[in-house]
Amino acid sequence: MKKSFVTLLSALMLVAAACGTSTSNGGETSGNGSTAAPAAPTNDSGDKQEAVTIGITQIVEHPSLDAAREGFLAALKDAGYTEGENLTIDYQNAQGDMNTNVTIAQKFASDKVDLVLAIATPSAQAMAKASSEIPIVFTAVTDPLGAKLVDSLEKPGGNVTGVSDTHPDAIQKTMESVKEFFPEAKNVGIIYNNGEQNSVVNVENAKEAMGPLGLQPVEVTVANSSEVKQAADSLVGRVDVIYIPKDNTVVSALDAVVMVANDKDIPLFVGETDSVKAGGFAGFGFEYRDLGYTTGQMAIEILKGKNPSDIPVGFPAKLELMMNTKTAKEQNITITDEMKSKAILYPEE
Repeated sequence: MKKSFVTLLSALMLVAAACGTSTSNGGETSGNGSTAAPAAPTNDSGDKQEAVTIGITQIVEHPSLDAAREGFLAALKDAGYTEGENLTIDYQNAQGDMNTNVTIAQKFASDKVDLVLAIATPSAQAMAKASSEIPIVFTAVTDPLGAKLVDSLEKPGGNVTGVSDTHPDAIQKTMESVKEFFPEAKNVGIIYNNGEQNSVVNVENAKEAMGPLGLQPVEVTVANSSEVKQAADSLVGRVDVIYIPKDNTVVSALDAVVMVANDKDIPLFVGETDSVKAGGFAGFGFEYRDLGYTTGQMAIEILKGKNPSDIPVGFPAKLELMMNTKTAKEQNITITDEMKSKAILYPEE
């Protein structure tokens, strides 16, 4: 009986000792035995940030869209949101499949995440259709009005706002450069997916700019990235220059166009500077990481309580011409001193 009492007392002491250790989430025990929550992370100003869950939907992977996503996450980090502490990111990529794109949007609506970042027009359209309540910020969208994402650029009016990647002068300046650098050029080949609303807008703007310059568009459409190589081959012998707009389907398979352009010495103009770095000869643009960072700052305003309907749509502030010197050699193009004076050279000389 005495032995049983000692055994029971030892067991009670072990239980008491166990109740005084730290919990599995790293919380520390106070003097009265209760567990204190870990301190909330703060921003540079020392303000505590509430824990949030953000869904990111991206239509396809390519350098510009990836850079925009990285810029968005950098803005959150700078504001005191740290993944694994007070930030949960659910990143989903549709890999160019429209059915998957819709499924991702429906998932985020069902999960009731705190905010969604939609990268590129198809992702933003699917997300806006899936939820009229969850705050949505878009980035890398060509025409937010034409895509019916907002009621107006100054006063979006619903649960959606964001940053467009269309500088109003970009396409006009690109076509002017085609004519200036290659004055003998007449026919400009364009490859795009006419299922992407953003691409249709870009091509219409390009054709409008070509008319007064005496340039003729030669259009080839594709339905998916596997058709891009054949589309590029079909332009050989029919065009003097190839232009690839900001089309997610074609840009995701840009290597195939670069291969044809290099092999046949056809100058390749592109819609953004990331595509110049990926093998295009020249293009006007800006850094997509900056675009994503600005979008992240919008998201932070919303997380702090601002209504998306009160945040005007943003646009790129800068526009610069970039030329790829390595590609110029591949496409048998001589970069003159005058060209150099107007462009950023990549890689730097």
